[in-house]
Order: sequence, then C-alpha cells, then structure tokens
Amino acid sequence: MVNCCGLVTVKNEQVPLKSIAVEVSVQGHVATVSSTLQYENQEQSPLEAIFVFPLPGEAAVCRFSAKIGQTEVVAEVQEKQKAQEQYDDALSSGQQAFLLEESDESPDVFKLSVGSLPPGEKASVSLDYVTELAVQADDGLRLCLPAVLNPRYQPQGSDSGSGGSAQVSSVPAGSVPYSLSLSAHVSSPHPISRVESNCPLDPLNYLNTEKTQATVSLAAGHQFDRDVELLLYYQDTHQPTAIVEAAQASAKPGSLMGDPVVMLSLYPEFPKDVMSSMTSHGEFLFVVDRSGSMECPMHLGSGSQDRIGSARDTLLLLLKSLPMGCYFNIIGFGSSYESFFSKSVEYSQKTLDEALQKVKEMRADMGGTEILQPLKHIYSQPCLPDQPRQLFLFTDGEVGNTKEVLDLVKTNAGSHRCFSFGIGEGASTALISGVAQQATGHAQFITGQDRMQPKAMQSLRFALQPAVVDISVKWNVPKEVSVTPLSPPIRVLFQGQRALLYAQLTGESSGDTEGSVTVKYSLAKQPVENQLSFILKPAEDTGMTVHRLGARTLIQSLEVEEREQDGEKEGVKEKVIELSIQSGVSSAFTAFIAVHKGDGEALQGQLLRRQVAHTDVESKGMFTDRFVLLCHCYIVTVADSFHLNKQYKIGILAVVWVRYLSAI
Repeated sequence: MVNCCGLVTVKNEQVPLKSIAVEVSVQGHVATVSSTLQYENQEQSPLEAIFVFPLPGEAAVCRFSAKIGQTEVVAEVQEKQKAQEQYDDALSSGQQAFLLEESDESPDVFKLSVGSLPPGEKASVSLDYVTELAVQADDGLRLCLPAVLNPRYQPQGSDSGSGGSAQVSSVPAGSVPYSLSLSAHVSSPHPISRVESNCPLDPLNYLNTEKTQATVSLAAGHQFDRDVELLLYYQDTHQPTAIVEAAQASAKPGSLMGDPVVMLSLYPEFPKDVMSSMTSHGEFLFVVDRSGSMECPMHLGSGSQDRIGSARDTLLLLLKSLPMGCYFNIIGFGSSYESFFSKSVEYSQKTLDEALQKVKEMRADMGGTEILQPLKHIYSQPCLPDQPRQLFLFTDGEVGNTKEVLDLVKTNAGSHRCFSFGIGEGASTALISGVAQQATGHAQFITGQDRMQPKAMQSLRFALQPAVVDISVKWNVPKEVSVTPLSPPIRVLFQGQRALLYAQLTGESSGDTEGSVTVKYSLAKQPVENQLSFILKPAEDTGMTVHRLGARTLIQSLEVEEREQDGEKEGVKEKVIELSIQSGVSSAFTAFIAVHKGDGEALQGQLLRRQVAHTDVESKGMFTDRFVLLCHCYIVTVADSFHLNKQYKIGILAVVWVRYLSAI
C-alpha cells in the first residue's frame, strides 16, 4: 500500500494520468463506450506509463488511438507477439508508442502501455468498446464501468507466469490521483422510464416528447474510486427484437464485416401449466468464498457492509426459501475448503436451523481464494438419484486462474448447473458470468443491500424451473440468403430471461423481405416453440456495433475451443487472429499497437516507468501469497536503467487488458 496521497508514487514522484472522460451511447440493449485518458509527463526524463484496468468480460474493444500534440495516431490490431515486439522496437529507437493488450489469464483485464513520452509532453489516449447490457431481476438494464480491479489471487503451483500478469499496487481509498467525467446518450424503441446509479447523477434530460431519447451525466467532481453503475429502465422491456445491421462498405462481400449481421433478442415464454408445477427436487450446494478478501467492504465509503456479511445475508435468504424435500449442503473455501455436513442432508426444520446458526458464525478466515479444489471435490462426488445438482457460488471473484476454472466448470456442466453471485464492487465479470454461462446457470452481481433480495430470489426461481432440453434453432430465410451462426448453440433458457443470437447473412433476396428464427425445446417433457420474425433490410447508422459484438461472440467461442484442444487443433488460433484483425476487435491472441514516429530522433535520458495507481481498500483478512489489495486503477514505480538510442528490446511483460472501463 502506498501511504501517501495525490498524484504521486512511492518515491513521492508525479504520475502521469490526469483524468478520464467517458462518453456512452446506448441503443436499446447494447452500448458503445468511448473513454479518453489524459496523460502528462511531469518528469525530467522520458516516461513509460503503465495503466491496468478492468472492462466487462463480454465487451468488444474495437478502437484505440493516441493524440500527441495535434497529431492523432490510430492503432491497428496485430498478432500479440508481433505487436509487443513493434512496441519495444519503437521505444528502443526513441519513438512514442502505445500498446493495448488483453490479459492472458482473464479477458476482463487489460493493460495499456504509453511509451517514451518526452519531458513535459502531454498525450491523450482513446479507446472504444461495445457491450451488451445485462437484464436485471427488476427489469433494469445494467451498464457498469468498473473502476475497481481487485487483486487476483494466484494459487500455488499454477502458472502465474510473467507472460501476462499485471503487477498491481495501490493507493489509499479516496486518494485516486485522477477524476472521471461521464455523459450518456440513451436511445430506445420504447419510452425511457428512468435512469438510476450508485453515484450522483445530473437530472435526466429527455430529447423528444416520446421520451425514447435522453441524456444523463455523472455529477461533477466524481472521483473514480468505485464502479459506476447505470441502471436503465424502459417501458415494455421484455419485447423480442431484431436488428439487422448493414455491411461495412469497405469490407469484402462474403466476409463477416462485408455481410449484414443480425442480432436477435429472444424472451422465451413457457406454458403456464408447466410454470405452475415448479420442481421441489434438487440437491443445492452453496459454495461460499471465505478468503481474506471477503472481509473487505462492498464498496468504498463509510457504513459499507463487508463482503462476507453480504454473502451471509444472501445465503440466509436462499436457505429459508428452499422447498421441503430437497437436499442441501454448504461448502466454505479459501486456501482449503470445508463442508457444514459430511454429505448433503435432507431439508427440514432441524437441518435448516442447524445450517442457519453455522452461517451466522461464518467468517472470512480461510486465507487465499483457491476455488479449483473445492469444485474438483464436488464434481468427484456422485449425484443423488432424482435430485438434480445445483451449485450456488458466492465469491468476490479474486482469482488469477479464471480460464482454468471455466474449463473445469464446462467439463462438468452436464450434471452440475451453477448459479453465481459476484459479491462487492470489482468482482470479475469474466469469472462470475463465465461460470454461469458454461454451467447453464445464471449470474448475479450483489453490490449493495438494496437489490439483493430480488436477485437472490430470481436465481432460486430459475434453479427450481424445470430444465430446458433438446434446444434447436432454425433459421427461415429466402433461398438466395444463407445464414452463418456467430453465437454458440443455446444451452440454457429461463422464463422471461433474454437470450441473444448473432448471425451473418450472405446474399440478397429479390422477392421476400422477411426472415424468421424458430427456437424449439422440450420443457417438462412438453414440446415448446417460440418464433421471431424480422425484416431483412438492414437498419441505417448503427455504427457496426452489432458486427463487433457478433465478432466478439465468435472469437470467444473459438478461444474456448482452442483452450479445450490445448492448441492441438490446427487453424483455430489463426482463425481468431484473422477474425480479430478483420473486425478490429480485441482477442487473447492480438493487441492494439500505435507508433508515433515524430521527427525520428531518439529521445535522450533514462526511461522511467510509472504504473498508474488503483485505490486500496483496507482489509484485516489473510492474503497468503497474493498481490497487495487494491480497488481502482494503479501506481507502481519501477526504473529501467538504459538509454533508448542504444538499447536492446525492453522485455515488457505480455500484460493485461483488464474486465471493464465499464458494468460492467
């Protein structure tokens, strides 16, 4: 922890990040977020600034540029190693360079390197990403700008590698040395009812009498010391919609960017007689993070509940709501794990009372966050006959081996459905949402007491809902048009919960102007069918948002396939790189690189490195083998002693693009 305040490092030296300005454009259920970071080198020597920050795990970074003086340099997407080498070469030859890359361990963490700024120089760095807005239990649409990057615990024996991990340090809460301004333009086919936030907002300003367009801004003077959460409420939110986006004019027809792309938002409606017979069977396993970090507050500020307290409250509510006749158990984990009962017990007043007492005594006293071992133990235990196993995972998401966890969960998804709860600000969206997605469950983020109860009860309703099986999707389009799905097969459906589908449309119809998609599935042994029709003519002026989200969806599916095959299946990584470069969307195997050549003269003097600080949160917990706790964007000081015009390549660690300036 850095025991000083203001724009300083551990040596009381200035750091360069001055401010962050964010503009958000919301179109219905998707958003484009544009962030501008202002840097200034106040050192006497050339400076390299390192900024590690979170983004939503589902976000697609699609543009990156830098402005030095009056010159703007737009970055291009390249294969990651090639981009890193180009960045090092540029610094070695005295040029200014900017590198943006995704973490090797988690797709919601990014690292921005701003290299070789001369003394006194100012630079403005801009990045854009697009993201889907998650539907909440109260029908709001959630957009989160994650300010908080919780340190990710790396279990012993796992490959923390120097290849992609971010070295993280912190400053005290309330001492973030830069500020945030945010403005949002909201457009919807349905009237906008209201916009809420966990941070002070200026009044909502409607732009038309129909109230389908509005602007809203964060109140002036906000310190970016917590996640900024926007909740958008529309009238008639749960309406199936379809957006067909026109091709990019400069792209080759037949390619992803050269064809129209359709995004379908489906809201399944189940037969009422099926929904009235919710199951009372099931084995409910509540897996609770009891690591030291769970003793930290939910968010910065006085009076905030600690994370373990929020997990306890949510768990108590769920336990009291279970149906009679089911089975349950509670497993706490940290550096080790332990169960309340030796095996799952039948739910009765006696076992409930015993469990409630133990939950009230539960503390964050079990060390680091090692989630793999308890999951492996659970998966090794035989399931009870006629009692479908449901996992409820509570964690602040502070793990460094996210991809390893997700692969394990997916392998066992056939017999274990998982509902995840991210506790507190900064919980990894890649982990929380990824676990639920891979295990055909549902994810919730608990950031305060106000919305905890409806979120918990929604997840329990979904868990008690009969499982949807035999899901199939059929596209019905004119014979001149072909459909290439970009989304993976639908594996889970819940009553009234949105399901998104992306697809590429190749060819044009001379007659019919309408298409449709039919989703068929079996629910409680009853066949069910939902259909949505859409107009094939593309909408105008959508800014390629749908194409980029479709590309990101396909890229993430291919990345999972590449990991599952352990790189042995030829062509998958190459396809990801090709798709990433073509669409301009980030991936695990590519990075954004921009080089400003200037006058070509080498900069003189020692190159200093400054890592921009994250906010620290006080914690009395145990942090075995872990990074110093932080909660924002961060500052570490490391000096590299070499002369740029003589030097060999710098060996920048293959660093990390991190889960949301944004949601999230």
